[in-house]
Formats: sequence, C-alpha cells, structure tokens
Amino acid sequence: MSATPPATHPSVRSAPAFRGRIGRDARSGHYAVPRRYRLHLSPADPDGLRIAVTHTLLGLDRACPVTFLPAVPDCPDGGHSALRPLYDASAHRYTGPALAPVLSDDWSGRIVSTHGPDIARDLARRFGGGRIALHPRGAESEIEAVERMCAQGIEEAAQRAGAAGAGEAERTAALDALLATLGVLERGLAVQPYLIGGQLTAADVELWVTLVQLDTVHRHHLDAAAVHRVAGHPALWAYARRLAGHPAFGGHLDLDGINRRHHARCQGLEAAGAAVQILDWEAHATPGTGTRPQVNRP
Repeated sequence: MSATPPATHPSVRSAPAFRGRIGRDARSGHYAVPRRYRLHLSPADPDGLRIAVTHTLLGLDRACPVTFLPAVPDCPDGGHSALRPLYDASAHRYTGPALAPVLSDDWSGRIVSTHGPDIARDLARRFGGGRIALHPRGAESEIEAVERMCAQGIEEAAQRAGAAGAGEAERTAALDALLATLGVLERGLAVQPYLIGGQLTAADVELWVTLVQLDTVHRHHLDAAAVHRVAGHPALWAYARRLAGHPAFGGHLDLDGINRRHHARCQGLEAAGAAVQILDWEAHATPGTGTRPQVNRP
C-alpha cells in the first residue's frame, strides 16, 4: 500500500511515524523496483544498525542505495539536516526533528517509512531475491517471539535495572528478568549455532544488535556485580563474538559512534559497570567491504 499519513510517533520528541510498506506489485503503490528507494541510516542507532546488517546480508547495495548519516544528529532539535527536505516534502508544515532511519522513494522525493522493523522486513521479503532467507517460511512466530524477548526481556529490563530513580527492589526485579531472558537464550545457543532452525535469520540480527546495546550502552548504568552476572553466559557471548566476525555484522559496528550517541542522549548516572566491558568488540569485528561511505562527524 502507499504511505499512510504521518501520525504521532511514540518518541519523546514526537516525530511523525510514516508506515508505508513495500508491496508485491504495482497495485500496492510502493513496490520493489531496483534503485527506486534509498535508505538513510546511522548505524550508531539500533534501528539503523539492524537495517544496515539486513541490507548487507541481502546484498542490496545496488538495488537500494544507502546514505549513511552521522552518529550524532547535527540539528539542535535532535534531527538530521540532510533529512529535512524529505520530511518537509512528506509532512505538511512539519516542524519536528528529522529523524533516522528513513526509507525514501526517489521517484516522488518523499518518505515511505520511518519504522525500522517494517523497513527491515520489507527489504528481506521484497528485495531478498533468495540470497538468504532471513524470514523463512513458518518461522515468523518464532522471530516475533525473539523480538519481544529482546525488547522486553533485555532492552527494557536493562534500562529498569540501571534506572537512577528506581528503588532497589525495582532494580533487582529488573535485573532478575534480564538474567532470566539471557539464561533462556544461553541454553538454546549452547546446543545450536543460531536461534531458529540452525540457520541465520532475522532473529539473529535482532539479538545481536540487542547484545551490542547491552554491552556498549546499558552496562554503563549497572553496577559491576550485575555486569559480571550478565557476562556469565558463555555460549551467548561467544555467539555475539562469532557474528561480529561476519562482515555484514562487524562491518557496520561503529563503536565510537555508539559511544558518542549514548553520551549525547543519556540522562542517567554512570555506574561501576561502565568499567567492565563484556566483549572486546573492536578486536573481533570484521571490517566491512569498503562500500560504506564516510560521514562527517559533528
């Protein structure tokens, strides 16, 4: 279908959410045509990193070009000046921040979608061309279950466990929830190389990006004892290290950008866990293919 009108985004900055989808054919308005669409991403952002990894796994450099954006937006409102023309063309009298990720339509000069999960799914389903089945038939419910585990059991639990204003009981309960989720994943990865069906899927992209965030962002707000408990899942972190060695994963890992983005946005208090790195991501990450353009740092 064609893009839906802008609606209120759940972000605290109230950016409009464009939820257009790439359909199967011309009847859907937006349909898969090589070089019709363009991605605008910052791999320092979790959504941007998920999409960048997906894009590279699918080999879509020619079919859907990418414009890489700085890790820290260059506008005072938290948006990217490079995206402003797209937002102005797509939302009447829009005055909010121009945020990434964005999938744009070069035919119309407008935004198709700003919703990261939809963008990644449409790339895999409409442009994949059989290169790799990131959404294999019959696995959708399992992939969605992993996405919920990552969002609630890891991301949200880690945030609550390190929240400065939370009480001790609340932080302890959140840490227990985080460790329980990591334990479930640990047991699965101890007996198989990937999460679903012994093959690399979108679930692995989701989990890997979540683990990157857990070690490079969330641990900064946990105490050292908590970080050591998080690190005590050898199969899980060996899996994260192994995927970091894959060019499609490690080639997009911008550790400096993640750090600068975190410090530009974070309002929490740093704790002792900041000094306890779980993985040496830089040592294990495989450089990219050299196709990623450099961006100017603000």
